[in-house]
Amino acid sequence: MAALRQIAFYGKGGIGKSTTSQNTLAALADLNQKILIVGCDPKADSTRLILHAKMQDTVLQLAAEAGSVEDLEVEDVVKIGYKGIRCTEAGGPEPGVGCAGRGVITAINFLEENGAYEGVDYVSYDVLGDVVCGGFAMPIRENKAQEIYIVMSGEMMALYAANNISRGILKYAATGSVRLGGLICNERQTDREYDLAEALAKRLGSQLIHFVPRDNIVQHAELRRQTVIEYAPDSNQAQEYRTLAQKIHNNCGKGVIPTPITMEELEEMLMDFGILKTEEQELAELAAREATAAAKAAAVAA
Repeated sequence: MAALRQIAFYGKGGIGKSTTSQNTLAALADLNQKILIVGCDPKADSTRLILHAKMQDTVLQLAAEAGSVEDLEVEDVVKIGYKGIRCTEAGGPEPGVGCAGRGVITAINFLEENGAYEGVDYVSYDVLGDVVCGGFAMPIRENKAQEIYIVMSGEMMALYAANNISRGILKYAATGSVRLGGLICNERQTDREYDLAEALAKRLGSQLIHFVPRDNIVQHAELRRQTVIEYAPDSNQAQEYRTLAQKIHNNCGKGVIPTPITMEELEEMLMDFGILKTEEQELAELAAREATAAAKAAAVAA
């Protein structure tokens, strides 16, 4: 049997990470891969398209009801969805109370100790936002995920988050096997988006593994709590996710230790692409607008 591959999808909140990961994993399931999804977001929305459910009961929630996590069985927290994909959600505390990262730690340890990782080809972690919390960095820090895929776009904060996540990977790469598998650009139709994504991937010493085009069919599928793979299997968008899944499947052992850049270098890159203006450019444009306004006012007065 092939070695278990543990991958993780990271990315800025709201970037479409969970949608991208679930569609990609559904496409991997179509390649006859056996998959376990470990949702690491307190919103518990990392598996809803696979299970066709609003929200899955979480490990922390069920543990609280049972008394402790030791009182649970794997069958209590793992549900079966599309093409046999196994799904579990770590969950988190009530908003404003405690550290949500603790749910990630508790869930992963419980699943490992109780055999949930046996008989699968992939374990996939869907991780919230940036690497700023030890709990959310758990799949990286504890050498659980060997391949990190960063979902990003051409937006400034998405680029910043991708670079910052790379910093987290670099921090733990020296003491473990975690590597950056590549960037996945989820198109937002910003200026020169593909070129920016490719440039950042190159600066990180990695690759743009796929550029996912924007298509409203994704939203249509989500409203029905389905992946595009299931809702519209013959669509162009479904083929995009299949292509991404195949690229990830072929990417085993090809991850890299990233070379993150400074905030100043990131801003310089955006300036080189004409996305971000220098202070001098902004002042010149302001002066031009003021001069135009003054000329119009003078013409009206005359």
